[in-house]
Amino acid sequence: MPKPSIGGQAVIEGVMMRGPSLIATAVREPSGQITIKTEPLKTITDRYPILKKPMLRGVVALVESLVYGLKALSFSAQASGEEEEQLTTKEIVLTMLFALGLAIVLFVIVPTGAAKYIHSSITDPRLLNLFEGVLRLVIFLAYVGGISMMKDIQRVFQYHGAEHKTIHAYEAGVPLDIEHVRQYSTLHPRCGTNFLLIVMIVSIIVFAFLGWPDLWLRITSRIVLMPLVAGIAYEIIRFAGRSQKKWVMYAILPGLWLQKLTTREPSDDQIEVAIRSLEAVRPIEE
Repeated sequence: MPKPSIGGQAVIEGVMMRGPSLIATAVREPSGQITIKTEPLKTITDRYPILKKPMLRGVVALVESLVYGLKALSFSAQASGEEEEQLTTKEIVLTMLFALGLAIVLFVIVPTGAAKYIHSSITDPRLLNLFEGVLRLVIFLAYVGGISMMKDIQRVFQYHGAEHKTIHAYEAGVPLDIEHVRQYSTLHPRCGTNFLLIVMIVSIIVFAFLGWPDLWLRITSRIVLMPLVAGIAYEIIRFAGRSQKKWVMYAILPGLWLQKLTTREPSDDQIEVAIRSLEAVRPIEE
């Protein structure tokens, strides 16, 4: 029987794991002790089952991951001594809106606005949309490469590697201890980095058929269609995470290569934190 799917996220000095019914965030305190916050997993799909349908579930999963991720980051910042208080609900909403606005500027307005400068030499709408998509991908890769050189982010990326190693070990059914977990890869097909790269590629394909209207109509169409793009990308990464076919493994190689920027080899202490987090969410029957 396949094991229940468990996902995760690196936070400040810790790891958040999301299991079938629980979410746990384990953080290494300045004293060296590990503190764990566990809460029930509440999803809107339990209230509205239709949202579990393909394409819809991807958008729901993305929004809920952002919400739970921000909560975990807020808790980890406080537990690790970075911040004195956790974010309030209002602050979480404002943070999400700011992040969304920044993403729209970087990955929608800038590339589609810049593409207009080659409009005089290229008139084919499909080529213009292709250029825009490639520019969007370049901006994304430059952004990831830029933050990967920041010292504080590199430490978070070590916890990202610990998260992946621990999930690999759990899925393989080996004992969850440092010795067994360390042997696994820091790269995982269900990683959020993979998802974002697939979003960029899917958006190139989807937007290629939209023609080349005025700037504000182009921006609006990209924003309106992003849930569709996210839904398609989610289904792709969901399939890739469950498939063992060779062609699928080859198809997701670019996403795995990109993870070499967003993960680092963790220390034993960091692996211990990831293990404690996963142990807190794994089903009781296991």
